[in-house]
Amino acid sequence: MLAIGVALAAAAVTLAPPASAELWPGNYNFIIPDRRDFHTWAWAANPCPGEIVFSPTCVRVSANPMPIAKAYPWYGIATLNNGQYTMTVDNPDGLRCGDIYYGPVIPTRDVFNWDAKTLSGTMQSSFDAGCDGAPGGTFTYPFWLTRL
Repeated sequence: MLAIGVALAAAAVTLAPPASAELWPGNYNFIIPDRRDFHTWAWAANPCPGEIVFSPTCVRVSANPMPIAKAYPWYGIATLNNGQYTMTVDNPDGLRCGDIYYGPVIPTRDVFNWDAKTLSGTMQSSFDAGCDGAPGGTFTYPFWLTRL
């Protein structure tokens, strides 16, 4: 029985992603506590289009809202450079105004930057016009990813 446990532990260490915590294939919780949104998000990391073998230097991210209500799944390409991932996404419902569930939404351009080792970073969400006629601007939110 001990031999089986040792073999399973060795297999888990051998098959686990490297300790660098780069974005490897799989699913991640996207945690962004300061953004005014009632959704939680799951990210799926996959190879970039046209790539046969997965490389952590280029990752296709599929973001899926939970619940789906009043949010859209989106896709982005995250590239790794000097230990930092960067990804830009145009989000049709990025800024929520008024009633968080039923109020109007404003499109945003969201730029994600995060550390490959800690999987934490910031999202800068820019918009041309704010809620209730307010001027455009940019909000910055901290976030982190945890592997599911």
